[in-house]
Amino acid sequence: MPRLAFLGPHATFTEQALRSLPESVGAELVPCAGSPAVLAAVRDGSVDAGCVPIENTVEGAVPAVLDGLVVDPPLVIVREALVEVRFALMVRSGTKAGDIRTVASHTHGIAQTRGWIAANLPDAEVLLSTSTAEAAAQVARGEFDAAVAAPIAAEQHGLEVLADDIADNPGAVTRFALVAPPGPPPAPTGRDRTTLAATTQNRPGALLGLLTELAVRGIDLTRIESRPIKHRHAEYWFHLDCSGHVAEPAMGEALAALHRRCDQVRFLGSYPRAANGNSTQASTSPPGPVGEADPAAFAAAESWLAGLRAGNVA
Repeated sequence: MPRLAFLGPHATFTEQALRSLPESVGAELVPCAGSPAVLAAVRDGSVDAGCVPIENTVEGAVPAVLDGLVVDPPLVIVREALVEVRFALMVRSGTKAGDIRTVASHTHGIAQTRGWIAANLPDAEVLLSTSTAEAAAQVARGEFDAAVAAPIAAEQHGLEVLADDIADNPGAVTRFALVAPPGPPPAPTGRDRTTLAATTQNRPGALLGLLTELAVRGIDLTRIESRPIKHRHAEYWFHLDCSGHVAEPAMGEALAALHRRCDQVRFLGSYPRAANGNSTQASTSPPGPVGEADPAAFAAAESWLAGLRAGNVA
């Protein structure tokens, strides 16, 4: 039976994301206290893979996950899930809004409900927990007065929902990644994403050169983030998401070019892109290289180059 870790405890959005993936069917789901603990469990072999949040539409990337993906030993993303997050304010039975002096949630949960909390609980102290579901568990244990979490967490911990759907930006989506030890990537589907991280020398035009290797091959860059290299002042990892798959000529050639150009390149996986909200609605971003970067154009160019090398210039 496969063992799959997730940011726990039970009833987190991460568990919801993991259960939406086919890998979870028949697997043992193992909650961990924090995303770094999930990545550590995958690295030490105590689980086969792990699910962690990687970014959301309100707060952007999850720094601890980006940082954790570039340390050794390597890990790769093998699948992703998108979940439309819905937040509720939950308390122990009998607690009224006027009784709330402390409210807790994960940092991204607080960020997505900050306006509602300020307007409706102006005197409450806002505190951070390792996950939204852990905040609910802490309320059940009497450590906090209220929690911001998924409604299912109230059922899990016997809490009462005082207010539902309290996000400042309704319809926000969080992207989750299923990470595993390195191995052959999933086969191309035609609607894939490649994730990588790279470092460059600190000189004028270095980042432009990196991006040019993607642009000239028609590769759509869908996300870029910078994170500091912890032991090197003023130097950064650049985290990138691109449309396409490493098995495709354009993406493979671009990765090879980045390997030549950059100080370090960490391949973080090629995998199928999730539908919006894990529904049947496909992502609206382009499926991959087009036009002169179409795989057929690469094959024709390679054939032409082979002819030149053989002396055929017709």
